Amino acid sequence: MSENMQAGGAAAQPEMLTYAQAGVDTAEGARAVSAIKDAVHSTYRPEVIGDIGGFGGLFSIAGAKGMEDPILVSGTDGVGTKLKLAQLLGKHDTVGIDLVAMCVNDILACGAEPLFFLDYLAIGKLTAEVANVLVSGVADGCRQAGCALIGGEMAEHPGVMDPDDYDLSGFAVGVVDRPKMIGPDNVREGDVLVALRSSGFHSNGYSLVRRVLVEGRTAEELAAPCEELGGRSLGEALLAPTRIYVKPVLGCLSALPGAVHALAHITGGGITENLDRALPSVLDAVVDPAAWEVPAVIQMGCQAAGLSAEEARKTFNMGLGMILLVDAAQADAVMENLRAAGEDPVVVGAVVPGEGKVRYAE
Repeated sequence: MSENMQAGGAAAQPEMLTYAQAGVDTAEGARAVSAIKDAVHSTYRPEVIGDIGGFGGLFSIAGAKGMEDPILVSGTDGVGTKLKLAQLLGKHDTVGIDLVAMCVNDILACGAEPLFFLDYLAIGKLTAEVANVLVSGVADGCRQAGCALIGGEMAEHPGVMDPDDYDLSGFAVGVVDRPKMIGPDNVREGDVLVALRSSGFHSNGYSLVRRVLVEGRTAEELAAPCEELGGRSLGEALLAPTRIYVKPVLGCLSALPGAVHALAHITGGGITENLDRALPSVLDAVVDPAAWEVPAVIQMGCQAAGLSAEEARKTFNMGLGMILLVDAAQADAVMENLRAAGEDPVVVGAVVPGEGKVRYAE
């Protein structure tokens, strides 16, 4: 007799197992959606149509009718292993800012204004409280960037992720008028490199950073004041959120048309492997490392890893989160505009004839 048959041939009725018993609590998911509504609403622009909870986020692009040739620009990214540090320290309110920053700073590089954002949260065990903190961070980033958080997904992954583990990814869409796009084709010999400072490592290099600065330290040690960091704790310095450059840069592009020829968002690959993306094949960027001071936390990471200057510059941002390639004749005006917007810009080099590479003036 088959093991799944009772005497007489009738099939045995399986014991009922609900979705919640399998590890996915849809009721808690509904509570999480309710908890994040205020944060989401705080990001809305006039173009947002409807509310969260639908099958798709709705956003009117009627405003693009005034453009000569509107181009949609999209970008997607995550936060990476910086999340493991947030989980170790139990501090989840800033990694959402990192998520937005990594996406919107990228689409800003061609001069695009971010319009809307969607996020994806995968978590081992969903709770409304943690989801609210994480998504509130995303909403904070969206407000800083001026874009609307119009949708997302919270996915519970029991059996795949540990209960306290989570991952974040996101997707941004922006728009730029084709005649106002910036990029390598606009760059000219003699252009000045104007850099905007980072808050630290931002969201890149954390597999190495965790290896040399976090492993072997307890959460208590990471939370203790650190003299090398001016009294800040190492954990605080490492979790400093990625800076969002959208508003000051777009303001500069609007106020000084044609002054900024290209932008480079300094992310994974550091200065060496990002600034070259803003160069045409016949020009080089010569960067002067003496022009700015590398943040103390980045110096600590480089020293702990024993990195050479060459290796460090192609791993970390070294204190520069965004570099503008600027018409030399308008460099002073660009610097003044950025200072008025609250930035602390610094000239770090210039564009010279070459082969599309980044060089350093040692």
